[in-house]
Amino acid sequence: MSGVYVVSDSSCDLDPDETAPLNIEIVPLSIRFGDEEFTDRRNLSVEEFYKRMADSDVLPQTACPSPGAFERAFCNASDAGADAVICLTLSSALSNTYQSAQTAAATCKGRMRVEVIDSRAVSSGLGTLVLEAAQAARDGADAERVRQRVADLVPRTHVIAALNTVENLKRGGRIGGAKAIVGSLLSIKPLIDVSGGAVQEAGRARTRKRAMEWLYERMRAAGPIERVAVMHGEAPDIDGFLALIAPDFPRGTFRVGRIGAVIGTHGGAEMIGVSWIAAAQEMSTDARP
Repeated sequence: MSGVYVVSDSSCDLDPDETAPLNIEIVPLSIRFGDEEFTDRRNLSVEEFYKRMADSDVLPQTACPSPGAFERAFCNASDAGADAVICLTLSSALSNTYQSAQTAAATCKGRMRVEVIDSRAVSSGLGTLVLEAAQAARDGADAERVRQRVADLVPRTHVIAALNTVENLKRGGRIGGAKAIVGSLLSIKPLIDVSGGAVQEAGRARTRKRAMEWLYERMRAAGPIERVAVMHGEAPDIDGFLALIAPDFPRGTFRVGRIGAVIGTHGGAEMIGVSWIAAAQEMSTDARP
């Protein structure tokens, strides 16, 4: 089928039932536990990852896909008849995945158009952008229109999360602007904002309940928002959070999914995250001087 194909990496945390209908190809990152290496979501499921992390004394590590892995994905799209490929990746501030995809795109120069876009997002924030790009392509948008659509959405995409621990972020080196929370008491629940592509401290909650309330307050204070998604890392209290936000965000009006191994490695188990796209501000029609 001709048209624009969309490629992303496995940090987008999209399930096959979301990607398959839209011909989205996912290039997986690798997950390592000591000497053991796994391919995200291929020979290491989300459930297996969290179980292994709970049972292991070794903090898992992630490795970005090779340029060759992205090149194969781009070639697959070309073989399927794609006119162009739009590739959206995990934030370049958190991973070399974007650079790897760019290297692969350079090898395709002269054969087909491959546009690599830094999403400046993670997990469902990236996943929403991928779905938006693929839906635009399905509806007949050419590569430039898809690129413009994504470029419009990236700065309006917000990702926040409540962590159950800061240990993974600290030991994994992805703490970014949240360094101040490292010395906090163990009882503190770190609150982070990844909306700019890097991890920033957004607050601290003394209880899990208060952390969930903070997420809800941030959602309500954001003004008109759309494409809301709630993600969790096997959080036992996810149903409680969904009930908490139900007065303003009824179940069924947003995506709910699980945070996979890539983000789970750095955020730890039982994390709950929320992403959304801020509604576009309408241009004023007031013609008065």
